[in-house]
Amino acid sequence: MLCIAVPCDSAPRAARLLVGTFGAFAAIALGGCATLTPDGGFDAVRTITKERAGYEARWARTEADSEAIRTMVDEILTRPLAVDDAVRIALINNRGLQATYAEVGIGEAELVQASWPRNPGFAFSHLQGGGEKEIERSFTLEIVSMLTIPLRARLERDRLTAMQLAVAAQALDVAAQARRAYFRTIAAEQTAKYMEQVNVAAEAGAELGRRMAKAGNWSKLDQAREQSFYAVATAQLARARQGAVSERERLVRILGLGDIHAQLKVPERLPELPAQVTDAANIEARALVDRLDVQAARKEVESLAKSLGLTKTTRFINVLEVGYRTKSETGVPSKRGYEVSVELPLFDWTGAKVARAEYTYMQGVDRAAEVAINARSEVREAYAAYRAAHDLARRYRDDVVPLRKQISDENLLRYNGMLVSVFELLADAREQVGAVNASIGALRDFWLAETDLRVAMTGSSTSLSRAAARASAE
Repeated sequence: MLCIAVPCDSAPRAARLLVGTFGAFAAIALGGCATLTPDGGFDAVRTITKERAGYEARWARTEADSEAIRTMVDEILTRPLAVDDAVRIALINNRGLQATYAEVGIGEAELVQASWPRNPGFAFSHLQGGGEKEIERSFTLEIVSMLTIPLRARLERDRLTAMQLAVAAQALDVAAQARRAYFRTIAAEQTAKYMEQVNVAAEAGAELGRRMAKAGNWSKLDQAREQSFYAVATAQLARARQGAVSERERLVRILGLGDIHAQLKVPERLPELPAQVTDAANIEARALVDRLDVQAARKEVESLAKSLGLTKTTRFINVLEVGYRTKSETGVPSKRGYEVSVELPLFDWTGAKVARAEYTYMQGVDRAAEVAINARSEVREAYAAYRAAHDLARRYRDDVVPLRKQISDENLLRYNGMLVSVFELLADAREQVGAVNASIGALRDFWLAETDLRVAMTGSSTSLSRAAARASAE
């Protein structure tokens, strides 16, 4: 550090200069100082979730907010849960999401802190000995920090905007998880109920086989076949019931519900296929405009560009301080003046600081480009999966299941007319089980694919990666 001493006879002029300098800097700096907003910067997140998920996110900052959320959740759960209800509850009641919402408040606090001057410094020393006493006082203020307040505030504002987008993306991810868990729960419980019916029919078939074998009308092979079907049906029923419990508990966790709400009511059947499918026109362009990870990457690049400019401005003067100083000694008139300290770049003329910022900026640009490329690819993939799932579910609905029912009805007529045996009737029933279960699974997969397409259009790669990981784990 370099210190400049000022003679005491120039103290009055120095003091006036110092006061004038402080006043000018204070007027410049304080004019653009930010303050904390009543919503903690959360309004942007609330707006985004309202536009893209259909419902607002709510941040429980006070006990009154928490009580209002509990009341709202209790009111929603008085009726059978709809998919929009699941999304609404997840956005306001998921505790992990509530913790994420606090990141916005932290970001706004950092913005406000960056927009205000750094605290001044005051030093006081007292020396006494040999009958003499020496007292020294100084008051310092970082001038460069005041000059760069607008730049630093702009950087923090960009970071806050990026944080708001990231938090909104996380909220939309949780909303998508709620939709997936909702459809999986209904499908699992629908399958379990159907397998209960199958199990009853299989038990009746096994009992019939036992009696007919006892009467000598069935072979051991036919009896073993029916007994095997019953045993498999019993095992499948146990698996289906456990799957229904697991899916329900997953839904409860995502919605942030407690034990009292564990028995929430859901519809008995999955929603039917929509009459119209989503149009593929301009889906890539729409994703590049609407996706939150693309917007966040763009903001990050803009922030890095501004950061590079700030680095170039302050690469030679890292800290500049101006201060008022007094000194008094026993038997000696008090001395007054000011001091200026500057950090000299004696050992860093390599330009490494600027080079690092430039490389960081280039890195950010490449990462933003990667996000855009991935977004376009992911939305194409999601749309292809969506159309394939729709076609498959429609095929089961319009062809496979009706044909299996027609075959079953024809066999029943023939059995009543004694044209086919009971063996053929039971064999047909076994084949029908597979078709119905596959139909339920295909309809469930369509609604999951529809959710993934929503995320691909408006969310982020992270959300899609989590969904893919969960699907592969199952």
